[in-house]
Amino acid sequence: MQGELMAQLPGMPSLGQGWFSSYLGVASDADTLRGDAGRGAQWWRHLFDGLSDLADGGRLDTIQQRIARQVQELGTAFRLPGEGQERQWPLSAVPLLIGEDEWHGIAEGVSQRAELMEKLLNDIFGEQQLVLSGAVPEALITGSRAFWRSQIGVKPPGGYRLHIYAVDLGRDPTGEWRVLDDHARAPVGAGYALENRLAATRVMGNLQTRLQVERLAGFFSAFREGLSAVCRRSEPRIGLLTPGRYNQSYPEQAHLARYLGLLLLEGSDLAVRDDGLFVRTIEGMKRIDALWRRIDSKFLDPLAFDSSSAIGVPGLMDAMEAGQAVIANAPGSGTIEANAFAAFLPVLARRLIGEDLKLPNIATWWCGQDAPRAFVEENLDELLIGPAFSEAPMGLPGGRPVLGSSLSPAERSRLLADMKLRPMDYVGQEIVRVSTTPAVQHGAMVPRPFTLRVFAARDAQGHWTVMPGGFARLGDDSDVRATVMGEGAFSADVWIVGRKPVTDQTSLLPSLVPIRRNPGTLTSRAADNLYWLGRYLERGESTLRLVRSTLGGSIVADGGAALFPLTLDRLGSLLVATGAARTGPEPDDDTEEQDVDGGETHDLRHLALLALDGEGAASVASLIRSARMIASVMRDRLSADVWRLIDAPLPRRFSEDAEATLARAVELQGRFSALAGLAAENMGRTSGWRFHDLGRRVERALMVCRLLRNFAGKDASTDDLTTLLDLNDTQISYRARYLTGLAVEPVRDMIALDPFNPRSIAYQVGRIRQHLDRLPTLRDDGMAEHHVSLSIRIEAAVRTATAETLDTAAVLGIENMLEELSDAIGKRFFLQGSESLRMGGMTLA
Repeated sequence: MQGELMAQLPGMPSLGQGWFSSYLGVASDADTLRGDAGRGAQWWRHLFDGLSDLADGGRLDTIQQRIARQVQELGTAFRLPGEGQERQWPLSAVPLLIGEDEWHGIAEGVSQRAELMEKLLNDIFGEQQLVLSGAVPEALITGSRAFWRSQIGVKPPGGYRLHIYAVDLGRDPTGEWRVLDDHARAPVGAGYALENRLAATRVMGNLQTRLQVERLAGFFSAFREGLSAVCRRSEPRIGLLTPGRYNQSYPEQAHLARYLGLLLLEGSDLAVRDDGLFVRTIEGMKRIDALWRRIDSKFLDPLAFDSSSAIGVPGLMDAMEAGQAVIANAPGSGTIEANAFAAFLPVLARRLIGEDLKLPNIATWWCGQDAPRAFVEENLDELLIGPAFSEAPMGLPGGRPVLGSSLSPAERSRLLADMKLRPMDYVGQEIVRVSTTPAVQHGAMVPRPFTLRVFAARDAQGHWTVMPGGFARLGDDSDVRATVMGEGAFSADVWIVGRKPVTDQTSLLPSLVPIRRNPGTLTSRAADNLYWLGRYLERGESTLRLVRSTLGGSIVADGGAALFPLTLDRLGSLLVATGAARTGPEPDDDTEEQDVDGGETHDLRHLALLALDGEGAASVASLIRSARMIASVMRDRLSADVWRLIDAPLPRRFSEDAEATLARAVELQGRFSALAGLAAENMGRTSGWRFHDLGRRVERALMVCRLLRNFAGKDASTDDLTTLLDLNDTQISYRARYLTGLAVEPVRDMIALDPFNPRSIAYQVGRIRQHLDRLPTLRDDGMAEHHVSLSIRIEAAVRTATAETLDTAAVLGIENMLEELSDAIGKRFFLQGSESLRMGGMTLA
């Protein structure tokens, strides 16, 4: 197929009408592009003409590159099982077009199916009439690991077990849509559908208007309002419960939380007290009313399900059963995802909702019954053999469905033998061939098979709302069998095109929005991450300043050439002492912060390289890795610009000479400065920003103390003082203020005690006090908390110090108090293992 297409496409000057006609001539199911009462061809022609206008010189690859850049800008990514690194989300430049009339039938079928699944779950965990009457075999339910006997008789708050539901569809070459899979446990992909639309809109937004494409915002608005409606409070607090940053779809979850205004939470953020669900915040415990879970039921509550779960919330089921916490979707919902259920759904639909299925399943035979098993064995070569439940049976080692005709004699024997021992673990299904859609590959337009994932959500009235689109998964070759598509090589945006201009201007905000200036809830984990992100970024900038001074500072040996090596040796020793350059065994904790008075001269070029690329805790490479790890779990709170700068790779090392190393240090310092500028100018002055800036101020104050102890002692040379001014970027200010030259006391005063110098200790201490005074307190007696008392002591020590009395011992005392303050901030505001967090500050707010 692809060779035939490629043979016809060379020589086509543009995308427009010629490309469309050519594509129709080679696509295996060209009739599907002409559907919807003849309007399909018109829509696709408009799309191809629009793409032709967007392409540079008719080159398709330029549009694909622009789409890829937008995906990267949005930060859309995913991770395959077992992989540590994220991959960029693959999005086709060509959307899938579906007419509004055809889509109306799909939406009705998905809504009907969602309602059927709700009734089925209510019976499974309720009266169980279907099992008692024999309509559903008991093994079909109890054979699934998603079934939890403890949920029988449990009525979820609001009365609904399903709040969001997804279904995978395939369209055969005749145009009929068939259901391939149901997703009721924790449906994945709504965020990817949204991000696909955002990326496509940025590249070809006007084209969407011309084709009158329906918007997605109404679906997400209905979902959020539906969750809110079943909560007990009028303005509920809702969270998205994530397994964490190593989950395959974590970037999608972060994007959804930010878009919907939900708290992105992990199990450690939550606690259950007196059957109420609470989130740990900097203001104490705050009530959580609903959770959109992306965690399997097994891991939700170690007290109710798997006791080994480390990512769940102990007691969460108690809160749900007491009606205090809505869980979307309810535990056990995954029971109906079993492939074996497809064999019974046509009959169950007529029994439970009194209708035939509007979207038929692919034909399925469950081998747990004698007659279907015999049929499967007799027709093995014409069927797809797959697991009846989510677990891989012994006859299917990989756990994936296989074509019976593709089995070797040995594989066939093993499969039939295990099917005889445990027939209930297998299903046979018809082999479905799906239609194709245009896609760009290697600069050419090619037909690729696709499946479509469609989402439905309950609105505030409890009715099902279907997302007008979803996302399509495209196969990476021309094989149109849905069974061999796997996860697909590309995704595609799905456009529902209509005959009239789109009038729905729904956004995620209601028309009348009450004004508020409360920035929202800051969880303890988020505060912790923001604080340490600030510390790591400030520490990285300090390391780069040391590297630059080591390799290319403006040290002038005014005091004689003999002093110059001593200053350089202090710089090298400081790189080692701070952990930027690890040259051997780790220094002893009792000695690593001792003054550097000279001694062995380090290989400064080697130390500078280690400080950039080495494994030391404070090397730039290590600090960027730490910052990237923190930022990856805070995507819901960081802008795309911040994430892009943190996630960017380190500059390549082309040479190890001093000039090349210095150039890399300068480039990296520009990146750190950009991050500091984004925080200073773009972050709202919320508690989150305060913690981020607190981290920077504490880290900078600590570093200035270390620099003072090493370069402003009683025996400091002119070179030492010059270096100290350079490292604190105050050389020009000092020269303008003191025309008589360098002296120890004036330098100490400017670097440590000048409250107007933004890099002095006094300035950092003043900012720290301001931040702590604005943060919430848990005491109601008017007394200062421990961390505030410490900051007052530090401020008093700095204010009462003089340049003459600020010797090494005095600076070390301030440094130790700053370390103690950092620990106190952590104990007050951040998560402390599994211990109860400040229960005295628990509130129902």
